[in-house]
Amino acid sequence: MIEKIVTDLKNIFVFKESTQVGDIVLIVAEKIMYALVTGIERDYAKKEEWWLVSLQLLTIPPQKTVWTLRTPQFTGQEIFTMGGEERFIKAIDFGRGEVAEKKAIEPAGPGKKKGFFLKVIK
Repeated sequence: MIEKIVTDLKNIFVFKESTQVGDIVLIVAEKIMYALVTGIERDYAKKEEWWLVSLQLLTIPPQKTVWTLRTPQFTGQEIFTMGGEERFIKAIDFGRGEVAEKKAIEPAGPGKKKGFFLKVIK
């Protein structure tokens, strides 16, 4: 199920290939939310390469959290699980362009006008 959501989001957002401190990431879990990456530090307690990714969840109220993730997990290269729940996280590229404009949705029936899923505002 989450694979379909991620595929659809890749048609809406322009994503970055890497994730750095200061990036805004899109998190897909039980809910879809944004977060600000406030820190990425190596977790030396683990033998393999794991990172402590500090996030400021942009929710109401805002929440701080730290996730221990591998590079493919916090750069959107793979969907992973935490506590048995699938998750996806990837940085949004605000500098390269606007949110991708969706194609017109087909009319639902006779006489219905075509509309846009999202509209680019310049």
